[in-house]
Amino acid sequence: MHIHILGICGTFMGGIAALAREAGHRVTGCDAGVYPPMSTQLQALGIELIEGYTPDQLALQPDLFVIGNVVSRGNPLMEAILNAGLPYTSGPQWLAENVLQGRHVLAVAGTHGKTTTTSILAWILEHAGLQPGFLVGGVPENFGVSARLGKGQTSSAAGPSQGTSAPSGGSAASPEASVGAPFVIEADEYDTAFFDKRSKFVHYRPRTAILNNLEFDHADIFADLAAIETQFHHLVRTVPGQGRLVVNAREASLSRVLERGCWSDVARFGVRGDTPGWRARGEPHAFDVLKSGMQVARVEWSLLGEHNQMNALAAIAAAEHVGVSPEAAAAALREFANVKRRMEVRGAAGGVTVYDDFAHHPTAIRTTVDGLRRKVGPNARILAVFEPRSNTMKLGTMKAQLPWSLEDADLAFCHSGGLGWDANEALAEMGDKAVVADNIDALVQRVVRAARPGDHVLCMSNGGFGGIHQKLLNELAALTAK
Repeated sequence: MHIHILGICGTFMGGIAALAREAGHRVTGCDAGVYPPMSTQLQALGIELIEGYTPDQLALQPDLFVIGNVVSRGNPLMEAILNAGLPYTSGPQWLAENVLQGRHVLAVAGTHGKTTTTSILAWILEHAGLQPGFLVGGVPENFGVSARLGKGQTSSAAGPSQGTSAPSGGSAASPEASVGAPFVIEADEYDTAFFDKRSKFVHYRPRTAILNNLEFDHADIFADLAAIETQFHHLVRTVPGQGRLVVNAREASLSRVLERGCWSDVARFGVRGDTPGWRARGEPHAFDVLKSGMQVARVEWSLLGEHNQMNALAAIAAAEHVGVSPEAAAAALREFANVKRRMEVRGAAGGVTVYDDFAHHPTAIRTTVDGLRRKVGPNARILAVFEPRSNTMKLGTMKAQLPWSLEDADLAFCHSGGLGWDANEALAEMGDKAVVADNIDALVQRVVRAARPGDHVLCMSNGGFGGIHQKLLNELAALTAK
């Protein structure tokens, strides 16, 4: 089958393209703009990319058009498809019908940490010999690709699974490794397509679902937090009675979701005191894993920050549901190499280290800065450079939280281009710790003038950020050479 993907360079649709190609389909696609790592991954797969959405792409005569949620009515190619009455579907629907059917789907949902937790979980299953399929909204360093179909072979190294206590009205879970080969997927609550306004994750029908956290986001499509909680409950409704929900115990929003009804086993992580469930004891980079008060594993790994410690707990509890023991999971984490664009060192020049990170929501920005602070210590300077690029941030919904999110940085630099609100006003309480510029080149110059040897420059955006990382490195190197 020949499929043509509209919006192919988004991380999700690029993953769809990789899976379709691996399955033997001919894959082509188009998008309005490309940037690594997805563009390089698609090129390496030999997938033909077309710039723009011109109607003449109908001449390709694919068997099916797969439509990304970046496409809306008025898009010239989409209008041509509709007028011609040609077959089309959404990415999540195509995935559900062609890849996930018959698999043991492990879905990772939440406002933050989806990509990292999905990558951790996929690596745990891989290390245990289960050879899972996966689709991640990034590129896990352990795999080098964002998606694959997987082999699904069972391993004797996995170890036994032990059920957790079920909530009132739920049933105890049993090991589910025999129910289809595992497939791990990042489960996004954003809408599916212009013609299907349900959240993407309702298509996936997971047997194991991680609910990592839940805050207000996506202000362009959700009116309030309650609207997102409703979508999360739609996901809960799809998990079978023998399935497992792995739920952050610290989130009142997720407690409200489960109060609407729950029919599956629940494993809570991040519990405190004597509450049954999973918790960590120790620092984020070296901690004991406790299950209902009993130590079941010891994790020592390279990731930093309490958020990553929570991600690890969630993944360990989810992996147990497909037969991977906590000990085996902890052994895998010693070799986990993180995800591209997650605290990724892009280089150093003039004694200044430049990092790239995907953080864009205020809570994610705060936890990312905290993670770097734990790494470099209290005396090193952190220069946080960020771009409010997501639809929610562009609307200004979260602008009041920005000073809070950046308070652990020594200096903050904001790219204000394209915003409908005043970034200077939003950051005013930070005083001379905050700098605003409306174009990338001006921002680069301000950062370079402020940087000193030994500084750590943390660039945060959910887009390419205008290539700011290399521009910074080039300018810092040029300054040093003078």
